[in-house]
Amino acid sequence: MKIFTASHDKNSLGSLFRKKRFSHFKDLIEKKVKMKELKFPIRVLDIGGLESYWKNMEDDWIKNLDITILNLELPTQPKEYKHLAGDATNLVGFQDKHFDLVFSNSVIEHLFNFDNQKKMAKEIIRVGKFYYVQTPNKFFFIEPHYLLPFFQFLPKNFQFFILTKLPLSRLKRWSHKAARDYVDEIRLLSPGEMKKLFEHSKIYFEKFLGLRKSTIMHNL
Repeated sequence: MKIFTASHDKNSLGSLFRKKRFSHFKDLIEKKVKMKELKFPIRVLDIGGLESYWKNMEDDWIKNLDITILNLELPTQPKEYKHLAGDATNLVGFQDKHFDLVFSNSVIEHLFNFDNQKKMAKEIIRVGKFYYVQTPNKFFFIEPHYLLPFFQFLPKNFQFFILTKLPLSRLKRWSHKAARDYVDEIRLLSPGEMKKLFEHSKIYFEKFLGLRKSTIMHNL
């Protein structure tokens, strides 16, 4: 198992966590189908996702989902899934409840500030009949983007210095551009903040070593 590689590598530790999370997601969907509140094929909008996420699950059940992946830019190479270019904070092209389900995995923390996170949450609730939104827990002892303990609580200038000068984060020195982009855009959310964004939702905590590793808000 590769501990320090990114989660889109199917052999990484992050991918293992994603597979466990996917099992929870799948169980919730199956219950809704049995209750006849959803039916296959389910129209899913994946905000900020990658095709590798779904392919790495290695589960034929995914064929029950009609997946559209939305990012700021379209992929450069032909892909198997449907793709759209758009802004998660302003899904103006979609009517209310256009999708059966909106899915988002570790994206909402990449929006620079809480105002943008509120806008994204509002749009998710508006365009999806159901939703399933995951984000790392701000108070978990390992910052998941850098794999460093309590890194999220350091001043941004100090974060930038560590990333670019020392081979600590994922055992490498980051380029100045990559470090600046991440330091500027990442704003981890606490469980309390997620509850404010998704007021009428159910909350589920993904745990590691008995601690709350990430927060999942859903209405399934």
